[in-house]
Formats: sequence, C-alpha cells, structure tokens
Amino acid sequence: MLVIDDDDGFRGLAKRILAAQGLHVCAEAATAKGAMNLALALRPEAALVDVGLPDGDGVELARELAALPWAPRVLLTSSDGDACEGEPMAFVPKEELPGAPLRSFFCAD
Repeated sequence: MLVIDDDDGFRGLAKRILAAQGLHVCAEAATAKGAMNLALALRPEAALVDVGLPDGDGVELARELAALPWAPRVLLTSSDGDACEGEPMAFVPKEELPGAPLRSFFCAD
C-alpha cells in the first residue's frame, strides 16, 4: 500500500490506522510526482491518496494510479468531507478514516 499526503503527521496516522486493520504500507509520498515514481517502481496493490497535493490534483493522480496495468485499488481522502462530491472514485473523509472498513475495501476481490 502506498500512502500519499503532503502532511507528515497524517501519513503517520494513516500508517497506524492501516496497520491496525492488517494492511502493510510499503511506501509513502508527499507529492503526486513522488507517488507516481514510487508506484511505478514498487507496483503497490493499493493507494490512499489525499485530494489536495502541493504539485497536482489528487483526484487526477488517483485516476492515473487506478489506470496502471496492475490496477491498484485507490481510495481518496480529504479533510473536506465534500471534496469528492460527484466523483465516482471511492472516498472517505480523513475524520472517518479510523472507523472505515479499509481492509474490506483494499482486500476485496
């Protein structure tokens, strides 16, 4: 799993939340460019992507990640609960992340 967020504190929290649900974070990135480089090098099965990144649109990055040949599962997140209104990609507000069924999303067949 790749965690992408420009906030170091949130990345640390997200890693703990994911680990508590039995999910392994293989890498983390603070930018869209860094995330794509890591994704191409590591081929993660999934990614948690912040909507607001300093060098690009997290929603567009999520689309690019989901379109990679191995089709990783991608979940968008944001502090703004309405950030992805009308967006067909999976989304969970950051405040709801601790209680979200992440394992069932990322590990579903």
